[in-house]
Amino acid sequence: MAEYWSNLAMVTSAVVYLLALAAFAAEWAAARRLEPVEAPVGVLVGAGGPAETTDEPTPAPADERARVRTDMFGRMGLGLTVIAWGSHLAGVVLRGVAGNRFPWGNMYEFVTAAMLFVVAIYLVLAFRGVRWLGLPVALLAVVGQGLAVTVFYVAVAPLVPALHSVWFIVHIVAAAVAGAAFNVGGLFSVLYLLKSRAERRERTRGYLAKLPSSSRIDELAYRFHAFAFPLWTFAIAAGAVWAEYAWGRFWGWDPKETWSLVTWVVYAGYLHARATAGWRGTRAAVVAIVGLACFWFNFVGINLLVSGLHSYAGI
Repeated sequence: MAEYWSNLAMVTSAVVYLLALAAFAAEWAAARRLEPVEAPVGVLVGAGGPAETTDEPTPAPADERARVRTDMFGRMGLGLTVIAWGSHLAGVVLRGVAGNRFPWGNMYEFVTAAMLFVVAIYLVLAFRGVRWLGLPVALLAVVGQGLAVTVFYVAVAPLVPALHSVWFIVHIVAAAVAGAAFNVGGLFSVLYLLKSRAERRERTRGYLAKLPSSSRIDELAYRFHAFAFPLWTFAIAAGAVWAEYAWGRFWGWDPKETWSLVTWVVYAGYLHARATAGWRGTRAAVVAIVGLACFWFNFVGINLLVSGLHSYAGI
C-alpha cells in the first residue's frame, strides 16, 4: 500500500511541477515589456548568508499591468512548486516506508531524491528573494521527475548486499546534497550567460530586466559551487571507504568511480581558475556547465550505458 501511495505522490509531483513550469513560463512571457530603471533597489540573499542589498533593477513603471501579471504568475508558480515539493517529499518518504530502508537503492530513487534536494534549495532561496530562478528549476524538476516516473521506475526491492553499510548512507546523502548545489550553481551559470549577453548588447528587456546584474549572478554561482565541492570531495572519500567494505578495495577505476573523479577534476579546475587566474564571467560559467554535464553523465549516463560494479543502480 505504501508503494502505491508513493507512486501516486511521485506522479502527482511531476504533474504539478509541469503546471509550475507553465506558470513560470507565463511569468517570463508577461515580463516581455518590462524595462530596468536607473535606481537599483531590492534585496537578494546569497547562499546561506545574511540579507544583502543588491543592484537588482525594478521593472519600469510604464507598464503596470505587465508588472502585476508578472508578479501574479510568479507567485502562482512558486505556490505550485511548494505543492509539488510536498507531494514529492511524501513520495520519497513513502518509498522508504514501503522498502523498510532508506530510499536510495537504485537510479529511480537516486534521481527522485536528488530532485527533492534541488527544489528544496530553490524554495529556501525563493522565500529569501530569489524567486527569479523558478523557471530553470521547474524545468529541471519536470525533466528529472518525468524521467523517473516514466523511464527509471522500478518496483521496491531489498537492497543488494553491497549497500548494507552506514557508509553507503553517508556517501549518498553527501553526493545528493552536493549534486543539488552543483545543479543550482549550474542554473545560475546559465542565467549568467543570458544576462551578460543582454548587457553587452544593451538590450536587457523582459524578464532579464528583473534579474540582478550578471556580476551578482556570477557571484551566486561561485558560492554554490564553493559549497558543493567539499561535499563532493567527502562523498568520493566516503564512497572509497564503502567500496573497501563492499568489494575489498578503496579504488578500482570502476566507470562510476572514474567519472566521479572526472567531475571532481572539472569543478576543482573551476574553483582553482577563479582563485588563481581570476577567471570570472563567461569562462567560469562555461566550465561550470561542463562540470554539470559530467555530473549528470556520471549520475545517469553511466548507469544506462556502461556496466560495472555500480550496475545495481541501473534501471
